[in-house]
Amino acid sequence: MKLLRVGTAGAERPALLDQDGTLRDLSGLVPDIDGALLADEAALDRIRAAAASGELPVVDSTGLRTGPPVGRIGKIVCIGLNYHDHARETGADIPGEPIIFFKAPDTVVGPDDTVLVPRKSVKTDWEVELAVVIGRTARYLDSAEEALAHVAGYAVSHDVSEREFQIERGGQWDKGKNCETFNPLGPWLVTADEVPDPQALSLKLSVNGERKQNGTTAEQIFPVAEVVRYVSQFMTLYPGDVINTGTPAGVALGQPEPKPYLRAGDVVELEIEGLGRQRQELKNA
Repeated sequence: MKLLRVGTAGAERPALLDQDGTLRDLSGLVPDIDGALLADEAALDRIRAAAASGELPVVDSTGLRTGPPVGRIGKIVCIGLNYHDHARETGADIPGEPIIFFKAPDTVVGPDDTVLVPRKSVKTDWEVELAVVIGRTARYLDSAEEALAHVAGYAVSHDVSEREFQIERGGQWDKGKNCETFNPLGPWLVTADEVPDPQALSLKLSVNGERKQNGTTAEQIFPVAEVVRYVSQFMTLYPGDVINTGTPAGVALGQPEPKPYLRAGDVVELEIEGLGRQRQELKNA
């Protein structure tokens, strides 16, 4: 299934994109697309049955905003330097274990919402990423198979980063990762049954129509199953939590000088195979 949330920011309602590309209203069945729903297999089965019957009301999508596909996210766990080609382009060593950092849930916006360039920023960068959404409480998972069984689905994530704040201002990476609007998510949450191999997805990103990233999740150093298993050794993952699994080569940080960092007026477009597309125009904060 392709689950999504539509409407004005803070007042989104649950919806489904059916096999014909028609938007269907889920608000008569469930209150929202969130961790409570993703953990409730009976409720998900009701959605599947209603979708198959064709009884769900059609939603007129004209002028309708698409919000983040998951509401009330508890935490966003991010994996740094998780693509072989990205590590090569930035001259970084291949990490021996996954590098973990966090983004606050309030960085999440819709897939086509405005992204704000922070005040005094000179190095705002792009990163297309595969997001993993957790569907079952995960603690101390033992195997790749067990880890994948805890995944509710996948989505497109844009891990926007301010490299000066991240690297040159002291401390950890948080200052460059948690600026306002720095995590567009969606358009859809695609349930795991529709993604048979998360290591066989293409990722693309363009800036002002020029292709910058053209990668594949096959290049991940730590694949999705290992990332979920590993993270569960250090923290409990709850339904609705999100893991951003890293970005392939092609970010501004890895380009020769002068590096083409983002500015107000730029337009970023990104997509992941089968998971949909995003488009953001940048403005000054």
